[in-house]
Order: sequence, then C-alpha cells, then structure tokens
Amino acid sequence: MQYSRPIGIALTVAFLFIVFGMPLSQGVLELARGERPHVLELFLHVPTKANLRQFERELDSAAWAIQRSRPWMQFVQFTVLGHAGRDTLYGRNGWFFFRPGVQYLVEPLPAPGQDTDPLAAILAFKAELDARGIVLVVVPAPGKPSIYPEQLTRRALDHTEPMNPHTLTLLTRLRDAGVDVVDLSALFYGSERPGLYLAQDSHWSPEGMDYAAETVARHLFERGLVKPGGTEYSERPAPVERLGDLIRMMQSPPVERLFAPERVDSRQVVEADSGTLYEDDPASEVLVLGDSFLRIYQLDEPGAAGFTAHLARRLGRPVASVINDGGASTLVRQELARNPELLANKRVVVWEFVERDIRFGTEGWQIVPLPPAS
Repeated sequence: MQYSRPIGIALTVAFLFIVFGMPLSQGVLELARGERPHVLELFLHVPTKANLRQFERELDSAAWAIQRSRPWMQFVQFTVLGHAGRDTLYGRNGWFFFRPGVQYLVEPLPAPGQDTDPLAAILAFKAELDARGIVLVVVPAPGKPSIYPEQLTRRALDHTEPMNPHTLTLLTRLRDAGVDVVDLSALFYGSERPGLYLAQDSHWSPEGMDYAAETVARHLFERGLVKPGGTEYSERPAPVERLGDLIRMMQSPPVERLFAPERVDSRQVVEADSGTLYEDDPASEVLVLGDSFLRIYQLDEPGAAGFTAHLARRLGRPVASVINDGGASTLVRQELARNPELLANKRVVVWEFVERDIRFGTEGWQIVPLPPAS
C-alpha cells in the first residue's frame, strides 16, 4: 500500500515518537518527581528472559503516556478492527467472550504432569474426604463458548454437539474412577431455556445459575446425600444493570460508553417468615467450593441472589461456602486446608469450577493434603 507524502511523514513522526519520544518523556517526568528513571533498571540486572519480561511489565504499568493513550488505542482497535483486547473476543449480535475460555476449547491440552492433572488432584481430594465420611460431588461449569458457539462465529451455526471435548473426557475419567459428577454441559447444551449466559459477561445469567442450582439440588436428593431441610425460603425480584466484565476488561472508558449496561433480572433469596436476606451457615452439612460463577449475584450486587442462595432455597437449608475468583482448581482447597474446621459436621462437598480451569486454573491442580481429622 502506498501513502501520499503528507500521510507518510505523519506516520513516520508518530512512529519516531512512540520509539523515542514516549521513553524520553517518561524519563523526564520521573526525574521531575525526584525518581530514578525506570529505563536505568534495564542496566542494573542481568538481561535474562525473566528480567526483561519483568522490566517490560513494570515499564508498561509506569509509563504515563501509555496509560493515557491505551484507552483510546483500544477504542480505535475495537471500532476499526473489531479487536477487543488481550482477554476479550467480540462475537456476533453484541456478544463477548473470554479469550482463555475459547482457547480451552480449540487448543490441545498439555500432557498431564505434576500439578497439572485435574484427575490426580480430584482423586486425592476425594480420598481425603472419604476418610472423613464426606461425599464429594464435582460440578464443572461450562463456559459460555461451549453453550453458545453460534454467538462467537457463524461457522458454529449448524453445530449439533457439545464443543468441549476436554471437559467431556474429564467427566468420563472421573466417573470411571468412582467420582460423583454433575454434567451441566449436556444439560445446558440441550436445554431449550433461553439466555443461560450474559451477552456482555463471562458468567451465566440468573436463569443459568438457578438452572444449575436446581440440578445440583435434585442430584443431592436423588442420591440420598441430603434430605430436605426445614427452612422455608422465598424469592424477591432484585434487578440490576451492570456492564459486563468482558467489556470492562478492555480498560477503555470510550469503548464502555458504546454499550448500555445489561439488565440482569436477579432474584434475591430471603427467609419466608422474616424477609431476612439469605446467609451461609458454616455449620451446614453441605459445603460448596467454587469460583466467580458462585460469586456473581451472591457476593456481588445485588447480594444473596447467587448459586449458594438458590441451592439453599431448593434444599430447604443453608449451606456453607468457600469462594475464590479463578481459584477453584487449587486455592479453595488450600483455604480449606488452612481452615479444616469448615469440614466439621459436613456430609457433602459440592466442588464447582469453570471448565477452562481444567487447563488455566490458578496455581494449576496441586495435591493439597488436609490436616488429620480430629
């Protein structure tokens, strides 16, 4: 492609400013603040790959010119190229998707190794709970691209089978190993219920969340793991408007202004007799472990409207919970190991984790020994 002379000069000046002007202006700003110019750090450490990457990250976060220009660069990339940033993919019909969730579906899994094999970690945890007379129920939460691939790409419009083979393989391995599992993937993919996920967000909608809670509660009853409790709960509408996390991940206010907040028809759970908002009970016989799929609506706005509240409503009893954003693969078990009293009086542990964590779980899939039972 050939440019006119004025455009070529403008592009050259812009390029030279990016290469030389931004680092120089950052150095001048740091000197004016009485700080040592960050660029000098490059000469104070051995230039290993790790040190260079660390320098790049620190420079990126410190540079005022980058911080000021990034939102507008993201705006231009999104409006002109449809590029939604490092972690977000822009699909069809105003739908957004979390890039790692899509990568999980289309890329092969690495060979199982230490701290990376979900099966080994899950079986070790099951053995720890078995020794305490506690039943483990594993509930992988399907990601949005598994259930609505047609909103990601037209090429999936005629797809008639679930698109998460890694998840289905793990479910089969778990069943063969005697682990009790709830397969939400098959349930959601074949469901005629609309709107199980939010268009702007990486999480399920209130409808999808309640469908999962209903399914888990029914599973616990049918397996005889829990009996209906004596606490009566009711619901009350608690609609909220929220800009989805996938749009906010772009860190560009100009892009955010392009979209209206998404209306979310949440329903809070309250005690039927007093109207008091639902609260967990650490002494419950049911402990729920999970990630942000449990946090949304429950610990976020509007509160008491998430998975644990609606599971308790269907069980007729409160539950206990340990919730850690992105940490359901290992971090929730580490917290449990630090606080083993949470297992007192437990009959069932329901362990939810979003399926992409099979590959991308924070801290991988470490085997976490629990303290000896008292």
